Amino acid sequence: MKTFHTRFRVWGLAGLLGATLVLWGCDQQAIKELEEGVASEADVVQRFGQPERVWPEAGGARTFEYNRQPEGMRNYMITIGPDGKMSALRQVLTPDNFRRVRAGMGVEEVRRLLGKPARQVPYKLRNEVTWTWKFLEPPSEKKAFNVIFGPDYRVLGTEIGPDPDGPDMRGGG
Repeated sequence: MKTFHTRFRVWGLAGLLGATLVLWGCDQQAIKELEEGVASEADVVQRFGQPERVWPEAGGARTFEYNRQPEGMRNYMITIGPDGKMSALRQVLTPDNFRRVRAGMGVEEVRRLLGKPARQVPYKLRNEVTWTWKFLEPPSEKKAFNVIFGPDYRVLGTEIGPDPDGPDMRGGG
């Protein structure tokens, strides 16, 4: 019985890794095909699909949110200028953005910065909610960035920990 569960878990993890690689490969191809200042909104939607959310920007620009959580390890924000051309394409799950999350920020500010999380877990006894984003720490270690919100949905703190879905696929872990 233990062998069956071990095999089932390995197959499940292998399938998850395969899905992650497919997502990453498709994103990499789409990114190569889009040039800032040249690609149109239609080009972005054709390669990335409809955005999860559209954020209004100053001057009539809009930022499209493309989430790859919970299967993937990246989230993208693609800005479309008022002229309808792509002006920026950023992968937002980065140490620099994680450092920007500060105590007192609201959930919308955090979502705007990092995109939709992989999961949201309420801790009723502590009256807290933790949002988790999965990301890759170079060169390829799978990790989680956690933001803890209080009852007023303001950031209490952050932490970086292991991937919530288990050890990474590189072996030894």
